[in-house]
Amino acid sequence: MEQHEFDCLPQVPSGRSAVAAVAGVLAAMGALVALTIWARAGTAALVPALDLTAGVIGWALSPVLLWRPVAGAALLTALAALSPAATPPATLGALQVARRRPFPLAAIVAAAGIAAHAVQGLWRPSGGISYLWWLVLVAAAYGALTGWGATARARALLVASLRERAARAEAEQGRRVAEARMLERTRVAREMHDVLAHRLSLLATYAGALEYRPDSPPERLAHAAGVVRAGVHQALEELRQVIGLLREDDDGGQEGAGGRPQPALGDVPRLVEESRDAGELVRVRDGVQEPGALPAATARTAYRVVQEGLTNARKHATGRPVQVVLEGRPGERLVIDISNPLPRGAAGPPLTPGTGTGLVGLTERVHLAGGRLDHQVTAGGEFRLHAWLPWPA
Repeated sequence: MEQHEFDCLPQVPSGRSAVAAVAGVLAAMGALVALTIWARAGTAALVPALDLTAGVIGWALSPVLLWRPVAGAALLTALAALSPAATPPATLGALQVARRRPFPLAAIVAAAGIAAHAVQGLWRPSGGISYLWWLVLVAAAYGALTGWGATARARALLVASLRERAARAEAEQGRRVAEARMLERTRVAREMHDVLAHRLSLLATYAGALEYRPDSPPERLAHAAGVVRAGVHQALEELRQVIGLLREDDDGGQEGAGGRPQPALGDVPRLVEESRDAGELVRVRDGVQEPGALPAATARTAYRVVQEGLTNARKHATGRPVQVVLEGRPGERLVIDISNPLPRGAAGPPLTPGTGTGLVGLTERVHLAGGRLDHQVTAGGEFRLHAWLPWPA
């Protein structure tokens, strides 16, 4: 039997409870031993002295059953072969072993107890009943005690098992809640990056123009300042939409917080125009057939891929042309390929905190959509972002 099985069974109480348990055992055994000795008082003088000695020793050993049931039961069983006064402690030992140890061991202890009483009955016969019937009664008593103890032990094991399952289920529920919270935080961070990185990079471009070209005509400065103001307002609105969207069930629909449509593949032209207005050279080759048939979740992921590609090009390859290629049809794949020449000596967007980590989140987003995303620096000195997404028929 494993150690944890012992731990789940009733154990010896400590402190005042232990004192009370020992006192109860001593009181019960004292009464039973005294009754047994009194019933045998009619025999010769030597026999009551033996019974008295065996009874006192058995009574004193009874508390040992609370700590060492097998060893205590063995000693009391041997003592029961000498005197009937040790029978009550010996039967209590068989009961304790059946309650706290496996059934095979309890059966051995019970068999030893029957054998000891068989020896006792040979030289200390009980008056008024034949030896055979007396042995049958002893065997029935030991069988009943062993069955009672085994039943109590099985019930204790069952209750402990149910408690362990409940504790395990509670711990599992806590782990799932923690994982859900972590996934939600990751999702919030990914959505905030996708929504705000593009918008803030546009604002940085216009703010840089205001800083480095103070001699521009007033109308152009006013236009740039207006774009910055409008961009900040729109960034805040998009942030509110993201938070509202994450609080709703992810049902793949296009409606976000407040009933506003979420960006999809059809919004890519607007995204490209914003980049061009900020001075980015963007060329688009759109070969998508039946774009309206694209699932909403896939269309939203495709928009995020293009958005991240344009944002990275603007941040790490300023002034370089960007080529965006979109191809696909129902029943095949939607392929997105974005490439741009890198500045001399550059090795692509660095994957350090705050500078390019969006590619990590974007890769996870594409994987969750069932697709794949790769990014690399080609031999020709271009940074290429290539993604494909499944498009069911």
